[in-house]
Amino acid sequence: MFEKTLPIGSVVLLKGATKRMMILGYCRYKAGDQTKLYDYCGCSYPEGFLSPDQTAVFDHDQIEQIYALGYQNDEQIAFRQKLIQVLENRKNREN
Repeated sequence: MFEKTLPIGSVVLLKGATKRMMILGYCRYKAGDQTKLYDYCGCSYPEGFLSPDQTAVFDHDQIEQIYALGYQNDEQIAFRQKLIQVLENRKNREN
């Protein structure tokens, strides 16, 4: 079910990392570099958001393990469907 997107608030471990990340948002560029759009932006867990310069961007395929899923309801599920369409359109433009 979560092959493409995870809900905001999900806690994950990235491949090769030792620190968990909490997902804060979607479709973000690295600060100062708009050449690649990443699937997620996140902050360290359990510290949470400390400042913009302490956030990270990463893609779904970089996730090694999911520790917790963020809150889900009908609104989040509808948003997820729109987000999947945006990501698929982005992929089609890149190819």
